[in-house]
Amino acid sequence: MKLSSQSFADGGEIPGEFAFAVIDPKSHVSLSSNRNPHLAWTEVPEGTKSFAVIAHDPDVPSKGDDVNQEGREVPSSLPRVDFFHWVVIDLPADTREIAVGSHSHNVTPKGKAGPQAPGGKPWRHGINDYTGWFAGDHDMEGDYYGYDGPCPPWNDSIVHRYVFTVYALDVERLDVGGVITGAAVRAALEGHVLASDQITGTYTLNPRLKGQG
Repeated sequence: MKLSSQSFADGGEIPGEFAFAVIDPKSHVSLSSNRNPHLAWTEVPEGTKSFAVIAHDPDVPSKGDDVNQEGREVPSSLPRVDFFHWVVIDLPADTREIAVGSHSHNVTPKGKAGPQAPGGKPWRHGINDYTGWFAGDHDMEGDYYGYDGPCPPWNDSIVHRYVFTVYALDVERLDVGGVITGAAVRAALEGHVLASDQITGTYTLNPRLKGQG
């Protein structure tokens, strides 16, 4: 398989329109247009019956003590964990791309509906990790289905990577019990992946690191 995007180059910076937030000189960050990027794939293996897409950030701080704290910076030495930004499954075998903004085109306080994807398609969205991040926040808490873009800590000392992976599967419908999460989908993929490919974009909200990859 070969995955590509018209929205950003593999290894390049993700434009702010595809992020949850952008740099704001006065308040550190402000909300962005939060559009999902374009994805397209070719060289699909014979026998493919569906596709799954996962987008995750492997660079999220494992502890929040320093996150977004004035006068402090999240150290690069801190262990990092995965944060899932997008999980979508059951894309039919004839699918070859996802259009820009077709699954998200703004920040939606309290989350987006799911698991059925927009447009009446059989695709199913999982919940992304903003669901847990905003838990307990009166203005934002809810179930965040579908895509929500980058929003790394504005004081992180590293540029974050965002890995978009498309999987070609040998089943029409992925067997995921309970809530569709990134971890649950990864487990359900075991033994069903015929091929996969990924591209990686970078993003930061730290002005000191802007423009670095």
